[in-house]
Amino acid sequence: MAADQGAGGAGAGETELSDSLKTFGVVLKALRDEARLTQEQFAPLVKYSVAYIAKIEQGKRFPPKGLLDRSEAVLGGPASRVLLAAAKSLMRKKGLASWFRQWAAIEEEAISLYAYECSVIPGLLQPEPYMRALFDRRLPPLTEEQLEDRVAARLDRQRLLLERPNTSFSFIIEQALLERGLGGVEVTDALLENLLIKGCLRNVEIQVMPLYQEDHSGSKGSMYLAETDENRWVGYVEAHDASMLITDPKAVSAMLQRYGKMRSQALSRQASMSLLEQMRGA
Repeated sequence: MAADQGAGGAGAGETELSDSLKTFGVVLKALRDEARLTQEQFAPLVKYSVAYIAKIEQGKRFPPKGLLDRSEAVLGGPASRVLLAAAKSLMRKKGLASWFRQWAAIEEEAISLYAYECSVIPGLLQPEPYMRALFDRRLPPLTEEQLEDRVAARLDRQRLLLERPNTSFSFIIEQALLERGLGGVEVTDALLENLLIKGCLRNVEIQVMPLYQEDHSGSKGSMYLAETDENRWVGYVEAHDASMLITDPKAVSAMLQRYGKMRSQALSRQASMSLLEQMRGA
């Protein structure tokens, strides 16, 4: 997202693997064991994969809200309250800014995810050279360890495109971002190649907003939208290491209207892929 640390920077404290995540994982495992459930038995009851539950228990994944909501029926009220108390202690996830955590959890479970970007290529579509070019230019500068943590976290987020084949991903990106040349020719080549690869995925649609488009509905800036598994939509915007989650139905409806309009104003999926191929060839 727009900010280098979030969807599209944070202080040194964000670089450490959160002890709270590990603690939450230990608590979840203890409660699961107390209920005499294996991971293979517990996972389908809370509607997550066994691998995902294992990573949460290892402190490697931020627990989604759905897990907390569904655990009560499986583990019981008292255990659920203990789990909720452990969740409240979660302060940070390695490589992800604290202000981005809530959206990252929503992103993990979304059944539809829309993104419009006019400042940087969306984080889910960035190849590693592009990420490094962004983080190299971050102010205040990052330490080497901070940079590596952020790259690792962003690469990890991109697994969603492959691990959630039933989630519909839609991206609208400004053509100017492709022609900016951030990081030089090699970085731009890697970016174009990555967009062409990601754009071939059945659940991913990439559209380019042409440089000249007098009927443009994106004047309010970059925005993200997600549809939850309960078919509710939430919006998200960020800038300058700050963010806002938008849940008001009226405001989210307006965002959906703008996004729908921009989909009709941008190049079609096929035309966008052709443009990317032409730019790569050039």
